Amino acid sequence: MKAVISKIDLVNLIGKIQSIVAAKPAIPILANVLIEAIDDQLIVSATDLTVSMRVYVEAKVVEEGAIALPARRFFQLVRELTSPQVKISAATNEVAEITTGTSVFKINGMNKAEFPTLPDLTGSPEITLTNAKLKEMLAKTAFSAAREDSRYMLNGVQFNVASQKATFIGTDGKRLAKVQAPVAIDASIVGSYVIPLKAVEEMIKMLDDSDEEVHFSVAHDKVSLESGKLTLITKLLSGQYPDVERVIPSKLAHNFAVHREELMSLLRQVSLFTSETSSSVRFSFETGQLFLSAMSHDIGEGRVSMPVDYAGSKLEIAFNPYFFLDILRHSKDETVRFGLNDAHNPGLITDSTEALFVIMPMRLNDAPAPRKEAVASAP
Repeated sequence: MKAVISKIDLVNLIGKIQSIVAAKPAIPILANVLIEAIDDQLIVSATDLTVSMRVYVEAKVVEEGAIALPARRFFQLVRELTSPQVKISAATNEVAEITTGTSVFKINGMNKAEFPTLPDLTGSPEITLTNAKLKEMLAKTAFSAAREDSRYMLNGVQFNVASQKATFIGTDGKRLAKVQAPVAIDASIVGSYVIPLKAVEEMIKMLDDSDEEVHFSVAHDKVSLESGKLTLITKLLSGQYPDVERVIPSKLAHNFAVHREELMSLLRQVSLFTSETSSSVRFSFETGQLFLSAMSHDIGEGRVSMPVDYAGSKLEIAFNPYFFLDILRHSKDETVRFGLNDAHNPGLITDSTEALFVIMPMRLNDAPAPRKEAVASAP
């Protein structure tokens, strides 16, 4: 194997694939990346046996071949190199020689035969979306997914295909995000898949905000995403995703507009007065007005208000302000719609897109109202 490649191209390639390499690999080969020189391309592959990625870049290939190299050591060396060109060669299957200018480095590697074969989804049903649309849908749902939850299936994003629509859902049991969009696919194709959160986050990183098309292929136990010179393949989580549709409010006693940026600003202010043990803010709705309050015996208390398009009787409910802020950050528009029934049922937040967000309430006694004298003195 012998290939010459631009250092800048190699550094960019490393930046895209490095997070796939497992920090604590189950077997030694997984700490390596597979480097292949084929058809004037340098192809680098990495896998943790669940998520795999392949990325290629143009290179001058003098002699075709492949070798597996320790990812961390190889990546660190490449970043420190100062020459604009890097020559990678391997006379054997176990040692690679990295040459730049007058500098020569030899890295012990492993035979490519030991590196796991990446799955091939050729012939699987394929969905075509733009970079920007898929990135938006994934970002709007991934933040709501659980991280290291004992309920295994919540540590991923559900992806459904039905009636020529793609739907993504993320939930950790305390909040839920759902977004859908029409897709060009055969109407007979129906399926439900749960993509591991790590894979979803890698997909978000590899996508940009362009209108270029990406190809999303689905099989019964894995999915792949191809965007430009990058291909990501991931195994799916196996099991039954919970029926989340039943927690999405279908009828709302109150549904009104809220200024998104103003509510975010006030939530950031009042959340400073929540404690680590009880991150809860009391929402008090009165005609045309919303009061937000929080109190901690160790910190103090805060109370803010803003005008809202609310016309019902007085209603009090408590929410986690950080969850609420996450939802507002992933919403669009100057104003969003906020729907409520009572203090014990979830709230619904929507904007002008086909996205909806559900947030579960907290116990009101976890968000004590400020002392009466503080309320009375508030402007």
